[in-house]
Parts: sequence; C-alpha cells; structure tokens
Amino acid sequence: MSRPTRGWWRTGLGVMLTGLMLFPVYWMINVSFTRDQDMRKSPPHLFPIDGTLDGYRAVLGQQLPYVGTSLVVGLGTVLLTLALAAPAGYALAKLRPPGGGAIRFVLLIAQMIPGIIMAMGFYAIYLNLGVLNTVPGLILADSTIAVPFAVLIFTAFMSGIPDDLIQAALVDGANRLRTFWSVVLPVSRNAIVTVSLFAFLWAWSDFVFASTLAGGGGHRPITLGIYQYIGNNNQQWNAIMATAVVASIPTTLLLVLAQRYVAAGVTAGAVKD
Repeated sequence: MSRPTRGWWRTGLGVMLTGLMLFPVYWMINVSFTRDQDMRKSPPHLFPIDGTLDGYRAVLGQQLPYVGTSLVVGLGTVLLTLALAAPAGYALAKLRPPGGGAIRFVLLIAQMIPGIIMAMGFYAIYLNLGVLNTVPGLILADSTIAVPFAVLIFTAFMSGIPDDLIQAALVDGANRLRTFWSVVLPVSRNAIVTVSLFAFLWAWSDFVFASTLAGGGGHRPITLGIYQYIGNNNQQWNAIMATAVVASIPTTLLLVLAQRYVAAGVTAGAVKD
C-alpha cells in the first residue's frame, strides 16, 4: 500500500471514529429541537423535522438562575483551588519540606475516595455549622476534589523551573513570597490554565455534592436544574436536551480556548532535560 493511500485510510478511519464519538452530541442537539409528539417515532427522525424551540424557551425562562449559580460555584472553586494549590505545589517542588514524598502519596490517595463518602461527611459538618444549601459550602466541597489534583500538577510543573531563576530573584533581594508571586507564577501559566480548567469542569458537572449539600436550597446548580423536567409520568426530553446543550457551551468554549495550554500543563515533568 502506497504512502498516500495509507494516509487517506488513516484519515478516513479517524473521521469515522470521531463521528461515532460525537454522535451522542449530535443526537442531544437533534432531540433538543424535537417536538414531544415525535419523541417516540420509530424509526426516529435523524433530523429535527417540524422542529420546535420550546425546549430553549424553557431554558431561557427557567434555567438561567441555575446556570448563574453554576458559574459562581465554578469560578469560586477555581479561585479557591488556585489559592491553596499553587503555594502548596511551590513548597513541595522548590522548598522540599520533610515528608514531601509522603504528602504527595496522601494527595494521590485522597483522589481515590468516593465522592459520596465525602458528601456524607460534609453533610454532617455543614449541618452543624449551618452552611447547608449555600454557595460557599458548595464551593468548598467542590474544591476538595480539585485541590489534590492541582497540587500534583503544580508540583510537577514547578519542579521543571530552573533553580537558577529562583536563586537570581533571591540574590536581587526578593523574599520567598515575592519570588513566588513575581517569578514562579508568571512562568507557570500552563499549569494555572490546566488547573483552572479542570477545577471549573469538576465544579460545573458536579451532581453528588450538589444534590447532597444544596438540593433543598434556592441556589442550585444546573445539574440539579435539569432534574425539574423529569417526573414519574412525564419527561420533557426536548427541554432536558436543550438545557444540556446550553450547559455544554461554556465548557466547550473553555476547552477550545485552553487546549494548547492544557496539553503543556498535563505533561509537565514527564520529560527531564
């Protein structure tokens, strides 16, 4: 088989596999425009024939507060994660405290704890503190998922920063805090973007913490807002899928804008010079 033919064959296979993986996304969009009476047609319509915007009208009329709550929780989780994980990663990478290896091992173990177990623990604590069904409580809970991963990413990335760069800042009179803020953070842009993206995605898509810690309050995220369309005898599938489409837009934009930074951030520390 010639090289050009082999190249077309690989391209065709890649396009076919990509189409299979993206078909659920297309079907979500298709159903979001489908009328209720056409949902159970057999065979189903591959295109939204006689489409309707009722699902999107429901989103604009009912779901925007949930989207706003998810944005606040997602951005709050990002800020709290960065505030905790960046200094911790710098300390493990450059200050090398005693027991640093054990700390990294504990961070790995922390990521293996099932979310529902953590949610039950948070519920008991929040009940005593009176912070159930609050946005700050949800931000704190979501951050516990993101922080261990973020510390490991920052540690791996900052380990690759030349020690000479940090020593030069110290010789010029900068203290450790000034060196971290003015030297280490600016060159850690890829890690910051990577951590921010994953922290936002975890908070945006969280359902376990949201249903356990904020299910009875007035500030519920979009993952719970979708559930108001699901009942025992009625499922508004076009509204459900329209909500899913709208909820996918912010994360899709973030992934498109941040993909090149993420590729560099997640591979940090994998190759030694």
